[in-house]
Amino acid sequence: MTFDYDISLATPNDIPGILALQEANLPDSGGTLSVRLTPNWFQDAVLEKSVIVGRRESKVVGYVVGSSLAANAHVAIIQTMLRAFLPAPGCYLYGPICVAETERGKGLASAMFAELRKCLSGRPAMLFIRADNAPSLQAHRKMGMQELGTFTNGDVLYVALTY
Repeated sequence: MTFDYDISLATPNDIPGILALQEANLPDSGGTLSVRLTPNWFQDAVLEKSVIVGRRESKVVGYVVGSSLAANAHVAIIQTMLRAFLPAPGCYLYGPICVAETERGKGLASAMFAELRKCLSGRPAMLFIRADNAPSLQAHRKMGMQELGTFTNGDVLYVALTY
């Protein structure tokens, strides 16, 4: 069941909503996002047209990022994944993806993913998900993503995927 969302490229006006959603889904708040990205990082990603948002009644209720590997070279977990799995030529990093708790299970993640794929048509992507995040793994498998294998960052096991 898909609800009525406005799904499009993010604008600078969306950044406060993106940051609020990110904060609500970090481990400190009980969420499973692995990395806190800065406002400046999101500003750059928005300007590079790398962020898709889902809005309901003008409020950001989801986002997904499709950014260059170079834009994430400073992130330790990305470095670990790329040492374990060689990216395909032209590959971009899918994620993070974040959906407000109130909107989960309503088709928003799939709809944002479809929009991202249209924007980055024909390019391969890599991503990672915590191995203990069964709902996210299941959702991404349903979207057609395939596992590359597992890797560990710190003491946490992750699953690397591609499409």
